[in-house]
Amino acid sequence: MLFPHLHFSPLTQRRLAQFQANRRGWWSLWLFLLLFGLSLGAEFIANDRPLLVYHQRAFYLPVLKDYAETDFGGVFPSTANYRDPYLVQLIDEDGWMFWPPIRFRHDTVNYDLPVPAPAPPSLDNWLGTDDQGRDVLARLIYGFRISVLFGLLLTLISSIIGVAAGAVQGYFGGRVDLFFQRFLEIWGGLPQLFILIIVSSVVTPGFWTLLLVLMLFSWTSLVGVVRAEFLRARNFDYVRAARALGMTDGRIMFKHVLPNAMVATLTFLPFILSGSIVALTALDFLGLGLPPGSASLGDLLRQGKDNLQAPWLGISGFVVVALMLSLLVFIGEAVRDAFDPRKNLV
Repeated sequence: MLFPHLHFSPLTQRRLAQFQANRRGWWSLWLFLLLFGLSLGAEFIANDRPLLVYHQRAFYLPVLKDYAETDFGGVFPSTANYRDPYLVQLIDEDGWMFWPPIRFRHDTVNYDLPVPAPAPPSLDNWLGTDDQGRDVLARLIYGFRISVLFGLLLTLISSIIGVAAGAVQGYFGGRVDLFFQRFLEIWGGLPQLFILIIVSSVVTPGFWTLLLVLMLFSWTSLVGVVRAEFLRARNFDYVRAARALGMTDGRIMFKHVLPNAMVATLTFLPFILSGSIVALTALDFLGLGLPPGSASLGDLLRQGKDNLQAPWLGISGFVVVALMLSLLVFIGEAVRDAFDPRKNLV
């Protein structure tokens, strides 16, 4: 049994066991969590600063704190550049540096390339560099993190708004439902891409700007499902009994009807998350996404299209995006099976 040390209801235990029975979704979940966990510590895996510096009997943590060049015996009081041969020599004379596996951040330019950028894979750049001399593997790690975080935030906010809107529609029905349905028809007909182009021409696109604009349109994806569940359940006997006992509409919606509606909602969340990641990647590919220089999977795919002589760009970006979306789809299928009462454990 999954999580034997925890005490769940029989229904929850059955769903957890059903989820674990889908081996593809089960291992996809752990692999996705592993990759996401590693990306959260991207600064400790790919960085142009050492993790630890020992100099003149003192320890320094450049990965967590800025130090001036003068702290290591240099001349300038500016932030230390640990890739500068002069500073490296100063530290090595009376100490040492412990570097992360990849000595580049997503925005670090490798000025020591033996060939013009984009450079092919080498011992310094394991997956090569892009057309600006930045390490591809570092950009993939940082890009994976920002894509998943963006997708999670967009999915969470959109789901809260969509569930609330669908609950109000389905529970009250009548004119409220009719008004919301006409509003959704008008709102869904707005040209999302044109609005993004207008917004990007007025303000500089950024993480929170894109999140706000995409949230304005993505919240409608769950309204129909939640509305149908509330329409079906609002006249059930236990809802009528609660209403007859004087329970408020808000409490009935939240305590009695919403748990049933969340069953259908949860099955859609992995697919909504994958759609959010695809939206950010597509906008970055079109140049309407994150600011230039940001770690972006879509920007890497665009560079692969523009530099066909450097196949490592397009292949690396495609493999990461395809792997991420495949894992999310497999997880979504397992969640769907877990909440399907027709599925039986084999």
